[in-house]
Amino acid sequence: MIARLDKWCVAAAVLGLTALLFPPVAGGRWTDGPEFLGAAVLLVALSGFFAWKGVTAFWHSATLVLLVIAATAISLGFIHAIGDGMTTGSGFWLFNLALWAVAWRGIDGIAAFRSTNPRWQRLANLFVPAAFGLWMIYLWEIAVVGFGVPQVLLPAPGMIGDRFMGSLDILWEDFQQTFMKAVLAGYIMGCGSGFLVAILVDRVPFLQRGLLPLGNLVSALPIVGVAPIMVMWFGFDWQSKAAVVVIMTFFPMLVNTVTGLTASGVLERELLRSYAASYWQTLFKLRLPAAMPFIFNALKINSTLALIGAIVAEFFGTPIVGMGFRISTEVGRMNVDMVWAEIVVAALAGSAFYGVVSLGERAITFWHPSFRERR
Repeated sequence: MIARLDKWCVAAAVLGLTALLFPPVAGGRWTDGPEFLGAAVLLVALSGFFAWKGVTAFWHSATLVLLVIAATAISLGFIHAIGDGMTTGSGFWLFNLALWAVAWRGIDGIAAFRSTNPRWQRLANLFVPAAFGLWMIYLWEIAVVGFGVPQVLLPAPGMIGDRFMGSLDILWEDFQQTFMKAVLAGYIMGCGSGFLVAILVDRVPFLQRGLLPLGNLVSALPIVGVAPIMVMWFGFDWQSKAAVVVIMTFFPMLVNTVTGLTASGVLERELLRSYAASYWQTLFKLRLPAAMPFIFNALKINSTLALIGAIVAEFFGTPIVGMGFRISTEVGRMNVDMVWAEIVVAALAGSAFYGVVSLGERAITFWHPSFRERR
């Protein structure tokens, strides 16, 4: 019978019972937070129930996740309602350890969910990383507020969210300057030139000994050394940032494309040669399609490198707008919440850019064995 008990729910019930013995606030009583006490009692009761019955179905796991959502909302309200001079106590942290055990068990059950309905399966697959990310944000919030971390060192996510919503116009202008102008222009030029040079290297083999070492040399140039030079050459506007992005994205595309052009099989190349196919016919009908996974790998790598390069380049000279400019100036003013708001914009933009490239890869290389294996 003991072997049937769910260990994670048992751990949550034990931690929850222990939390009931300690006040949630040092020097306070459970009556200081009756809602918090009710959440702890509900957590213990449901954890004990699922520990005994076992988490055997998808809806059991979903119930545990809903419990965690409700308990975290109560916990956030409680910790933000703490008065001056009061700190979180042992009961609060034991309660959150119990929440962690319940969340682990519930998300594990949803991750193991399998359905013949592709819509439900897709929702379950998306829920797991989303829940993990939200849980990390919750831990960040309670750790910063509960331990009284100074805002200058690390602001709470709630504070960052308030600044984000209150500065949408500034963030949008910075996004347009950095991403829409510098990143996209530099990305297209860098990846395009790398691709064309790779075709040239493949067509004229002796260039491989000369151009590849030069490309390697260019990729090894430090951004902090190149960016000021690009600013002097192309001015303070987005053109100098796009030039830095070109330097950063050129070599990954060159190397991956050259490698991908050699990925086609010998038998396939011999077959086209027996049909008297020209170089360009072999390139477009066999070698480029076989190189697409390598090309998209370079595009995905460059989607993040381009944003990093543009932001760093803005530290060395830019108009009074841009994500890098805003980060450097707001750090000097000790407005760390605005810095984190810019970081959030950069993270969202980079993730969305990477996702768009991945969707393009999925649409174009759906036939390739490497894609079928990833599925």
